[in-house]
Amino acid sequence: MDPKPESTDEPAEPAQREEPAEPEEPAEPEEPARSAAGLSIFGPRGDETGHDPAPAPEPPRRRRRTRRVLLWTLSVLLVLVVGTAGALYWTAEHYASSVTRIPDAFPTVPDSAQPRPVPAGGLNLLLVGLDPRSDAATTGSRAAAPAWQAGAARSDTMMLLHLSDDRRSASLVSLARDTWVDIPGHGRAKLNAAYSWGGPALMTETVQNLTGIRIDHLAVVDWNGFRALTDAVGGVDITVPRTIEGVGEARRWEAGTHHMDGEQALLYVRERYGLPGGDLDRTKRQQNFLRALMLRVMDSGTLTSPSRLGGLLQSVGEVVSVDDRLSNTDLFQLAWGLRSLRADDVRFMNAPFGGFDTRDGQSVVLLDERPAAQLWEAMRNDRMAQYFQDHRAGDTLGSDVD
Repeated sequence: MDPKPESTDEPAEPAQREEPAEPEEPAEPEEPARSAAGLSIFGPRGDETGHDPAPAPEPPRRRRRTRRVLLWTLSVLLVLVVGTAGALYWTAEHYASSVTRIPDAFPTVPDSAQPRPVPAGGLNLLLVGLDPRSDAATTGSRAAAPAWQAGAARSDTMMLLHLSDDRRSASLVSLARDTWVDIPGHGRAKLNAAYSWGGPALMTETVQNLTGIRIDHLAVVDWNGFRALTDAVGGVDITVPRTIEGVGEARRWEAGTHHMDGEQALLYVRERYGLPGGDLDRTKRQQNFLRALMLRVMDSGTLTSPSRLGGLLQSVGEVVSVDDRLSNTDLFQLAWGLRSLRADDVRFMNAPFGGFDTRDGQSVVLLDERPAAQLWEAMRNDRMAQYFQDHRAGDTLGSDVD
């Protein structure tokens, strides 16, 4: 019998006594695992249930900083708005205050006895030009139109300026100074006598009675002062279509375009001798000069810049006086409202001419009553654009001005 094989296993070590395990501390609950898709801007929003998780509250420090930024921003904007408005108000008050005001410029007759105002926002202004060659205003430091004195001077120029409701068109109509009219309290006489006898109020009443147009504002212009204003804008360009020979004190004007300074422009608007139409041609020269001056101002961008506009008002204040109903703010807004006006939007013309005549030994100008009535009606109703379409052959100012 074969002997049993010897076991190769090593004898097992005696089993050690196990000690009882210490109790484990409870584990903190684990946060739910976030998927990669939950971190992507392209992944689905919200948890697996489809509900958006509640937004995490913004830290208090960040909220306070956001509020401070908003408050500072609003404060800066408020300062800018108030500062800009204040600067514009100061500009209007400062520069417009340089314009002399005329008291008692309107008739004292009851409102019911005067023409009705223009509908909507249209405006009619009466421009009265004086030429005080020997007046103190000629040599004084200011060239503003001098205060009226009975019998001291007759008005040299009368123009009706109509501004449309939207301020996108303007019409300027000259009334010849020798126009034969009825002057309240004085009977029939030349139009320019009204200013001499009763000042601005009588002139305003006379024009209102003649045209049936309510005058909203009055401006008295001193032609002497336009020398300084012309020089202030750098002169004006005026074309003389044909050579005008000098007669008496009038100078000779060569045909062509002339760049005129203030002194030359004043000679240009004053002269009437040697002109084919006499005083009627002189009114056209005055209109032609005003048109050239207007073009110069528009080309410089003055009407679209509040600061430049203020400077223009200061210069105008040295040559123009206005009625005291026109406040500083009104004056600035009136000028600012014309910023969209273009040269082609301004029409110049003489009142319809009905011929020359002699009355009481005086050479006078007569109006053509029927076309004049149509013109006044258009101006009363703010329909000047339609009037010019219907009356293309009227006495309008063209480029050919002697």
